[in-house]
Amino acid sequence: MNLAKAASIAYLLLRLVSGLLFFQSGALKTFGWFGGLPGGAPGARAVLLSQIGIGGALEVVGGLAILVGLGTRPAAFVLSGMMAVAYWQFHAPGGAWPIQNGGLPAVLFCFLFLFMAAEGGGPWSLDAWLQVRRRRG
Repeated sequence: MNLAKAASIAYLLLRLVSGLLFFQSGALKTFGWFGGLPGGAPGARAVLLSQIGIGGALEVVGGLAILVGLGTRPAAFVLSGMMAVAYWQFHAPGGAWPIQNGGLPAVLFCFLFLFMAAEGGGPWSLDAWLQVRRRRG
């Protein structure tokens, strides 16, 4: 296997796993799945028009978009910004370093999505499939 093919497979796996994890985080907040909100009753979910509810909805929709590679660049850009805001608003006041304030996932997702915003969906994505269909026309 050549290096370019290995890199595209690794990127596909990165996109699939990060999209699925982000979807799960949003489903926890939006639908109360996976045990519901931490500290709440089982199945507890956020109020949709609250800040956490809107964030959860963005995580569900954006996570699915990343997972299938549809609108990857804009979705990843929005999610990157969302995670930057989440870090500075919720984690940074708890300490100077992400390891201290519990912000490691927020920082990691922020920069992961920033990379995806620059890279796009990759060759195995709905974005690539739609682009080929448009060319054939």
